[in-house]
Order: sequence, then C-alpha cells, then structure tokens
Amino acid sequence: MIINGKTDEFVQWYDEDGNIINASDGGMIYVDGTYHWYGMQLRPLPFAAEGHGGQTTTVGVVMYASEDLYHWRYEGVVLACENVPGSPLEGPMRFERPKIIYNRKTGKYVLWCHYVKRPGDHGFTEGTAEAGVAVCETVNGPFRWLGTTRPIDEKGLVRDCTVFQDEDGSAYFIYDRQVGEDRCLHIVRLSEDYLSCTDTYRRIEAAFWREAAALVKKDGYYYMITSDLTSWEANQARYFRTKNLMGEWEDMGDPCIGDVDHTTFHSQSTFIFRVQGPRELYIHMAERHNTDNFERCSYIWLPIDFHENHRLSLSYRERYLLEE
Repeated sequence: MIINGKTDEFVQWYDEDGNIINASDGGMIYVDGTYHWYGMQLRPLPFAAEGHGGQTTTVGVVMYASEDLYHWRYEGVVLACENVPGSPLEGPMRFERPKIIYNRKTGKYVLWCHYVKRPGDHGFTEGTAEAGVAVCETVNGPFRWLGTTRPIDEKGLVRDCTVFQDEDGSAYFIYDRQVGEDRCLHIVRLSEDYLSCTDTYRRIEAAFWREAAALVKKDGYYYMITSDLTSWEANQARYFRTKNLMGEWEDMGDPCIGDVDHTTFHSQSTFIFRVQGPRELYIHMAERHNTDNFERCSYIWLPIDFHENHRLSLSYRERYLLEE
C-alpha cells in the first residue's frame, strides 16, 4: 500500500532493513522486472557547519529496488561523493535532482543532475550552477563522473533540472535557466549518446519563473507539471501541454483537485513514471521537504488522472493500492 498520510504530515518511508528511505528529488527507472528508485541522500540537519542551502550530501546519489513498489531494499550508493580535498565531488555538495535514462544504442545508463560544488551553496560563479553528467554500464552503479556543462551558453545558470526520453529514443535535458533576473524553463536535446547537450533547444515561454519540471507523454500530448520559485515553501502547481516537444507549450493551470491551500498538497514535483502492467497507470512523484531535518522528508505519490479533453489532474489520497 502507498501511504502518503494527511496533506500536512511527514510520513516516513522505510526500506526492508527498517532504515528511512533518503532519496531526495530523484526518479524511477524500470529494468528487468525491478523498479529502481534513486535520489540524493541528504544530511540530517538543515544548516550544518558547511553549506547553507540545506539540501546537500556527503554521501551522493543512492538507490533502492523493488518488484512491487511497496517493499524497498537498499542497493547502495550509485554516484559517490569523494573525501578528497579539491575534488569536484568533495562533500558537502549537491547532485541535485538526479535523473537516469538508458541509451539503447550504447547500452549505457546516463545520469544528469544539477551540480553544485563544495560546500553546496547555489551561486553565480563556476561550479555553483552547472549541469552534471555521469555514466555506467549497469543501472545500480557505480556511475563514472564525466564533468559539468552549461547548456546553450556559459551565461545561462543551471538550476532545477530533469531529463525526458521520448518514444523514438531521443532524450532531452529540461532546466530552469537563469540569466540575471530572467528565469525560464528551457528544453535542450541531448546528443545521441546522451552524454552532452546539442545546439537544439527551446525556451518554454509559458513556463516563465517555473521549476521542478516532471514530464509525461500520453495519447500524443506531452505534459509537464511544475512549481513556482519559492525556495522551500510549497506553492501552487501549474502544468503545461504540447503536441510538439520543441514547439509552443500551453498553460493549463493548476492540476491539483481539492488543494485548498494551493500548495500542491504541501509538496513539490520530482518525477513521473509508468507502473508496469496491463493497466495504464502513471504515478506523479513529489516530495514534502522537511526543513527541520532534511533526512526526514516525505514522499507523496499520486496517480495521474487523464481526461478525454487531453487534460490531467491530481487528487490527494492518504493511502491506496496500485491495483485499485
């Protein structure tokens, strides 16, 4: 059973060993009958001696595995920090919003993230607002760090990001691009091996001042659920749709039904994945940030309702079975 709890409480999720699942702002990938849930392992305190942004790691990106989405076993660290002074992976730092996709042509798994060097504070200088990439032959690591980049040009700072893989195998890096006071979601096509960004990109004008993008494609439409920019404060979601990934996007408003506080049920989008099986069920993954102790954030998983008029919605459920 998926247990989200009430809309204003932090419900802890535990692995099979009884340890808190600590996989912040990650995603899901299904490989050979197993779901692999991954995310950045956060430090237990919001403001430790080094780093003032709260969401930093000294461990790296971790992964959990499940065959039924109810019971999770810890697989370990798939992209590790290094205890080496001066290393680009020296913690505390950030592999923020990591996302993994599989390249059928190369047979490799590729991880993209928002990279921030030690001590993990967002900034405007080199190393504080980058896109980072790593690669591995197996889904559960260890991933090999390849380095960082700024898509489009060097002046565009990288903030929240995600990746999306289309049905034809093409892949895209979507991120909140900041140039001065201008912040807008952009989508950039990745190279055929997914290891670099190409010169093909689109500024999503409708998604100005938005972040935390989560994408899904259904019946010929692409949908993207996003949040406003309010730091750790939850805010009202908005979603966008298009029939052309690199074309114009339409603002469809708030997808949340019954969200009386206009806070995306006190959470923020992280990823959307499809449940395997005959039923076409998509789950919207979100996170309820616990700024008193980032190690104890909550995970809010809600089924997406798709409607005949090519709209979607999210309704809150305190608990439910995927088979319902």
